[in-house]
Amino acid sequence: MKRLLAILCICAAAWAAHAALRPDTVVSYVVCDAGSDVYELEGHAALRVALPDGTDLAVHYGLFDFDAPGFVWRFALGHTDYLCGATPWPVFADAYRRAGRRVTEHRLRLTPAEKQRLTAFLAANLRPENRVYRYNYVLDNCATRPLRAVESALADSIVLPDPAPQLGTFREVMRHYHRNYPWYQFGIDLALGPGIDRPISAREKMFAPVLLGEALPQARTAGGRTLVEHSEIVAAGAPGGVAAGPTPWWATPMASAVAVLLLAAAFTARDIRRRRVSRVFDTALYAAFGAAGCLLVFLVFVSTHEATSPNFLLAWLNPLCFIPVIFIWIKKARHIVLCYQIANFAVLLMLCAAWPMLPQSANASFWPLIAADALRAANYIIIARKK
Repeated sequence: MKRLLAILCICAAAWAAHAALRPDTVVSYVVCDAGSDVYELEGHAALRVALPDGTDLAVHYGLFDFDAPGFVWRFALGHTDYLCGATPWPVFADAYRRAGRRVTEHRLRLTPAEKQRLTAFLAANLRPENRVYRYNYVLDNCATRPLRAVESALADSIVLPDPAPQLGTFREVMRHYHRNYPWYQFGIDLALGPGIDRPISAREKMFAPVLLGEALPQARTAGGRTLVEHSEIVAAGAPGGVAAGPTPWWATPMASAVAVLLLAAAFTARDIRRRRVSRVFDTALYAAFGAAGCLLVFLVFVSTHEATSPNFLLAWLNPLCFIPVIFIWIKKARHIVLCYQIANFAVLLMLCAAWPMLPQSANASFWPLIAADALRAANYIIIARKK
């Protein structure tokens, strides 16, 4: 990866040295269909810039280096530093062709002056001191950055039609493209709060490159000029990309959540007959909830990722879930667990009652897990009060 970045930066620097002197270029907005990795599910975008001297490059904003020191930790904190880079067009197109991902080129209708401004803008972005930027999944990514670059060259805004009026929020767009990756969406629904549930405009939906690709042929400037001269497929691939097929029902989060609920119900029935709490099961269940709660606390109070704060799921998943994990094994601390479970049961009931009025959408598989939590809380309360 580091070697690739070095090649890209050398390529970018060489182009940046003379790009501003070559206004007579051909510029296209390129959209690549979805891939199989989770960061490829909405596709990818780039600007193709072909200079009269034969230089032909794809300039894109989706580069990152997993091998960079502290990359994972900085990413968790929300310090998502991505790179702008330039790849020789034949290399770029061939990589997607070999991956089976269709590439569509939308030739832009720009004046010589606009092309001059665009190449100068991109050349500036490609300089070593400017090429790093703070990536934002929905507001500033590989699709939105090139679009703003074109608008900068036009000195005008771009008006795009809404290719998916049935998708009204960021989360709904994500769920549409992640439908075959339910565990990935489960994680997003767990980590991200109501910030991705607000109604969004057609323009805001363009964070998904594949949606932008559908909208571009009808794009116009605010002044009424048609933006795209023509569109063509330049690398054949499977329509819609090469994302995985549907996840088997038994491997989905919902199947796992229902299994947890059924186990909780079975242990509860057994506990009531024996008048004794199954401590091993509760330890495992609440340890999982507590771990998820620690993650949410980190995302809400430490991370700077978009839309991680607030998150109403904190009422359910938080570090207090570790109370039964520890104190359920201490006889003299039984009243601590009882007080926790009484409060926990009340909070879960209030959360379920209030959720339809809250501005946050929940993953459907959360509800069996919440039911399992409430069932075990009620079980502990009933048994403890009988003793």
